Amino acid sequence: MNRATAAGLAGLACAMLTLSTLPAAAEPAANRARLGDVQQALEALAKSPEVVGAIGEVYVDGKRVGKGSAGTRLLNGKGGKIPTGSRFRVGSQTKQMTGVVVLQLVKEGKLKLDDKLSDLLPEVAGKDLVERAGEITLQQLVQHTSGIPNFFDEKLVGTFDFTTYYPPIELVKKSRTLPRTQEPGEKFSYSNTNYMLLGLIIEKYTKHTLAAEFERRVFDPVGMDDSYLPTKFPGGIKGPHGHGYFPDSTGKPRDVDRLNMSYGYAAGGVISTAHDISAFQRAFAQNRMLPEDLKKVLMGPPRSAPQPSGQPPEGGDGQRQPALPCGGEPLIMPLKGSAPGFNAVTFTSPDGRMQFALSATLAVSNLDESVHPLLVKAAEAVFCPQK
Repeated sequence: MNRATAAGLAGLACAMLTLSTLPAAAEPAANRARLGDVQQALEALAKSPEVVGAIGEVYVDGKRVGKGSAGTRLLNGKGGKIPTGSRFRVGSQTKQMTGVVVLQLVKEGKLKLDDKLSDLLPEVAGKDLVERAGEITLQQLVQHTSGIPNFFDEKLVGTFDFTTYYPPIELVKKSRTLPRTQEPGEKFSYSNTNYMLLGLIIEKYTKHTLAAEFERRVFDPVGMDDSYLPTKFPGGIKGPHGHGYFPDSTGKPRDVDRLNMSYGYAAGGVISTAHDISAFQRAFAQNRMLPEDLKKVLMGPPRSAPQPSGQPPEGGDGQRQPALPCGGEPLIMPLKGSAPGFNAVTFTSPDGRMQFALSATLAVSNLDESVHPLLVKAAEAVFCPQK
């Protein structure tokens, strides 16, 4: 490729999908007039004890119109500021990129949405790695409706370690020890195992590594020159960047910057920048990555897949959060990724004209329920300064 703890498993799972529409398109100057101060928003965020450092950049029509860095690279005020253009882990935002590649292969006729997993990857059926593989379709994998258990379920976290590389098929195998909780296609049920399988399907049907296909189909076409998918342990972040922390068994924050890259892969392994992830979201929203019909496949489940009672609509790559309203209008859709040590969110308008890419390195568990609202508050300060 030409670009650059056990607890590590828990953080890849995130989120929900809620679609919204942007009000009538405004001129770029008007959009800029609505924006709050990015640096001030990040400084307020970094004052939170949960956050070590935060960087973010705002783009309107592909042009950067704001940036900021607050907090420090290391815990306890050490290491200086994080450069705003630094690379960071995007976590489960990777799933959208994986979905794009899979659906491009569908467009090219190499795959079909109704292809069965047992036909696509015969070994998972032959070795009994996935229960009912003969009933699960490619579309169900993409939309998290397959019912395949999540390989990093709480019951399995203790079976992983920080220093061992796990091939994707081994993580799929671990999921087989967990019980199914639904019929194939019955409902949305988030599982990183789905996207491990999709990564393996991509590699089999392109005869290239997933990293190479990301380069060819995602990074190069939209100018993501500083993005890459790590392929060698530990898969670190190139260049100056913020370090994240996760509490050990005693509650003491532990530096988890050397996160085991094998937990990521097609489900959450990409390392990117604010510029690059904004460029990707802009291209995706504007149908430059996929035609509208296939983009809808990635954005949500089929109508025949009912949602669990009392929950908002979910589906697609599983990473989209409820839209951020400004003045009562749903305006910005967050796409979230996290793992031990960080939360990364890209807020983008449905028409792709505006993005706020935000990375926060943490002093607490990324599963701490207080973290995501802090990021949303920072986005509100930028996009809804009147609130």
